[in-house]
Amino acid sequence: MPSTSRIGPAAILLERVWSELAGDDDSVPPGSVADRRVPLPSRLAVGELASASVSAAALAAGIRVAPDPSRIALSYRSDRLLTIGAAAPDVWSPLSGFWRSRDGWVRTHGNYPHHARGLLAALGVTGDPELVRAALAERTSAEAITAITATGGLAVTVAPEDDAHDAALRTTPLLGVQRIEATRAESTRPLQAGLPLTGFRVLDLTRVIAGPVCTRTLALLGADVLRIDPPEPPEPEWQHLDTGHGKRSAVLDARSPVMHELLDRADAVVLGYRPAALGRLGLDPATIAERHPGLVIAQLSAWGVEHPDRAGFDSLVQAESGIALVESPDGERPGVLPAQALDHSAGYLLAASVVRLLDRRSREGGTWHVSTSLRRIAAELLGMPRRSQPDTEIDIDPAPHIATFRVGSRTLTTARPALPGLEFRAPRPWGADQPRW
Repeated sequence: MPSTSRIGPAAILLERVWSELAGDDDSVPPGSVADRRVPLPSRLAVGELASASVSAAALAAGIRVAPDPSRIALSYRSDRLLTIGAAAPDVWSPLSGFWRSRDGWVRTHGNYPHHARGLLAALGVTGDPELVRAALAERTSAEAITAITATGGLAVTVAPEDDAHDAALRTTPLLGVQRIEATRAESTRPLQAGLPLTGFRVLDLTRVIAGPVCTRTLALLGADVLRIDPPEPPEPEWQHLDTGHGKRSAVLDARSPVMHELLDRADAVVLGYRPAALGRLGLDPATIAERHPGLVIAQLSAWGVEHPDRAGFDSLVQAESGIALVESPDGERPGVLPAQALDHSAGYLLAASVVRLLDRRSREGGTWHVSTSLRRIAAELLGMPRRSQPDTEIDIDPAPHIATFRVGSRTLTTARPALPGLEFRAPRPWGADQPRW
């Protein structure tokens, strides 16, 4: 593989990702990553991580043009461009954020109603943020986390970096690829030129951002993507529409026999729920592989399969992994990355994995499993070169980088794809389709 170290961290990371996925001596063509930094100001190498992740998906799709850095930056911040019926949605609950505890800081996540209820029940207060602030200030971080977790809420301690733990994580693959069995599937067609996944069926069992970004990318590349959600709770509308492009959306109880009928006729499935929850539903990778040989199974979790019962989101992983303190604006208050970069990067890297493994399946047969986690990606980011101060924010004219659709009776404005030369199809309303191919 040719050396690209002179280009920088994005090219080095892309080389390593490609070597994990290739399964042969395939090399990264020159010019596969942009020669300009992606404008996502941060002390950490967020722009380089984003560039490598999007470039991996483009390269897997056969795109030999480096993605545009400005388009990548706006795609990673797509929630800032989103309008529904000409109105920008509120994307964060007032119960999601950083709060002082008696001995430090905690980070909460209350965007879903059931998580918000768990938080408030643990603290014994109503939804007034000032009451939440006062209640958390009376508790140590450990006391707060224990109480909130016990009632079904989500919160973590804002912690410093754990260099030894991150170094250990980095000794494991960023994308763990495993061939589960060697039997050739009955029908394994090759990828197509242009839209390589035309004719392939992908079952989308994901929520929030990372998994939906993966399957949105697969739909962009021509796949027939069917997203399945449980009847409750519904996905926040803005989140669904921001990542639902080109997919059909259906509601189905995961225990229904229909789920396995869908898997029987799928080429790939993308899993984004907690590993323990998948196991209870009989939808863990091992069970799926046994019942439905020949699939490509892509799995994403927040904390890794070694923490099967633990729920999490990008913001919580940033806080507990040390990223929030690295990005502190003043050395005291926690800070955040300039985008939900762990989520978006995981989505593009998993999409690249699915495309490459479908290609390998067509040539080698077999059932394939690939997995990553937000925490593993956080460790990767923390190990990349960093800056003493963030770059200056750059104003990007959004006009060339937005697309407009009609969804039902309303106009939807979203970011255009980060992958060059392709355009999204409109998203469907949540739950508007039937659970069938």
